[in-house]
Amino acid sequence: MATITGGKSPAAKSRAPDGFEKFLAVGAGILLVCVVVALLKGQAYWGRIPPNLWVHLGTMITALALTPVMLLRRRGDRPHRVMGTIWVGAMIATALVSLTVRQVNNGGFSFIHILSAWTLLHVPIIWWTARTHRVDQHRGSVRGMVFGALLIAGFFTFPFNRMLGQFLFS
Repeated sequence: MATITGGKSPAAKSRAPDGFEKFLAVGAGILLVCVVVALLKGQAYWGRIPPNLWVHLGTMITALALTPVMLLRRRGDRPHRVMGTIWVGAMIATALVSLTVRQVNNGGFSFIHILSAWTLLHVPIIWWTARTHRVDQHRGSVRGMVFGALLIAGFFTFPFNRMLGQFLFS
C-alpha cells in the first residue's frame, strides 16, 4: 500500500547550495576582489591595456560577479534564468576574446587557451541542460565550469609575470 507523504520524498535532492558550491562562491568572490584591486592598483597603466583585454576583463568580471549570487540564491526561478543567460553570454564572450589575448606567449596560444576551447564547448551544454530541466547534469556542469574556467583560469592570471599579477603584487 502506498502512502502519501505530502512533501518531498527523502530521496529528493535539494537545490540548496552544498559545501562545494559555497566554496566555489567564496572563491569567485575572492577572485573578483583580487581582480578589482589589481585593476585599481594598476590604474596608471590603463592606457597601455589593449581594447581586447578590456573586453576580456569586463566579460570575466561580469561572470565572476554573477557566480556567487547564482550559486547561493534560489534556483530555477526567473531571476536565476535571466542571470544565467547573462552569465552564459559573458562566459562565451570571455572565451572568444581570450583567443585574441596572446601577448604572453609571443603571439602564440598558451596552456590556458585550452580552457577557452573547453568553455566554448561546454557553456552551451550548461545552457541546454538548464533549458531541458536536466538539473543534475546542469548543476555538475556549472560546478566544473566555475572551478575550471573561472577559478583555475583566474588563478593563472596572477603568477608568471602576467598583467594582473604585476598590478596586484607591485
